[in-house]
Amino acid sequence: MRFSLEENHRRSLRLEAYDYSQAGAYFVTLCAKDREGIFGEIADGSMTLSAFGEIARACWEDLPSCYPHVELDAFVVMPNHIHGIIVISVGAIHELPLHDDSALQNYRMRRRKMLLPKIVGYIRMSVGKRINQLRNTLGAPVWQRNYYEHVIRNEESLNAIRQYIAQNPVNWAHDEENQVNICRGNS
Repeated sequence: MRFSLEENHRRSLRLEAYDYSQAGAYFVTLCAKDREGIFGEIADGSMTLSAFGEIARACWEDLPSCYPHVELDAFVVMPNHIHGIIVISVGAIHELPLHDDSALQNYRMRRRKMLLPKIVGYIRMSVGKRINQLRNTLGAPVWQRNYYEHVIRNEESLNAIRQYIAQNPVNWAHDEENQVNICRGNS
């Protein structure tokens, strides 16, 4: 079987020219591999975290200690995914003044635009590593390959997303990420 760039290339969900290190609020969703319900269960609109769900929560809460220019907003662990709002404050990346070398300048500009993906990568790596240590499956994928992000552009959107996150467990029975609903759709 030969690798085909056209068939295997995944279209990026990121905004092409957007600087993901600039100050602002970002809504992110990360899904467990194969939408497996490893993070816990919902009963009567309330989420009960499994040991893996506790790991996801703890890693999320630890983000500001790893990224001092990050504040956390609304967050929820669901059975097979997590939702959260990450707020990046002004001056998130400090670097030495640019030199004349254009390759170095291009590298720094690319690096500057990547803070949010680095944060998400840290969550994925930390949660995955700790879960795999617990279940003795080192290197096994815990997350789907990609994640969803949304740049929150105003207070109205921020409040709507906060409400969506808060209501997610209550609305789980109708959620498209709910494995029960996925199975019904395929029958």
